[in-house]
Amino acid sequence: QVQLVESGGGSVQAGGSLRLSCTASGYTSSNFCMAWFRQAPGKEREGVAALAFDGVTSYAESVKGRFILSKDNAKNTLYLQMNSLKPEDTAMYYCATGFIDSDYALRGYGMDHWGKGTQVTVSS
Repeated sequence: QVQLVESGGGSVQAGGSLRLSCTASGYTSSNFCMAWFRQAPGKEREGVAALAFDGVTSYAESVKGRFILSKDNAKNTLYLQMNSLKPEDTAMYYCATGFIDSDYALRGYGMDHWGKGTQVTVSS
């Protein structure tokens, strides 16, 4: 049974940084994509960043240059380093996995498993 556990959310002032972690367990192979999504109150869920099993990354335009993905393959843990945070980055952040490339993953296609989320709040 696949499980995703996120951590690292919190409250920070604008301009600050946070690092989110997502650890996947229950996979028998490593050729899956891992991605971050977010949803703010009253808004639709949006893809933030995705990392395909072959290392290809995709980022939403709104976070390019500020957010960086990395992965510890030995731990099946995906990290999202979030820098220069803005109030509009405030949302619940969810980790998801699926057997799909990063571009499609960012659009929400083919993501089979989801974590419970971690809250990120950025104050001005």
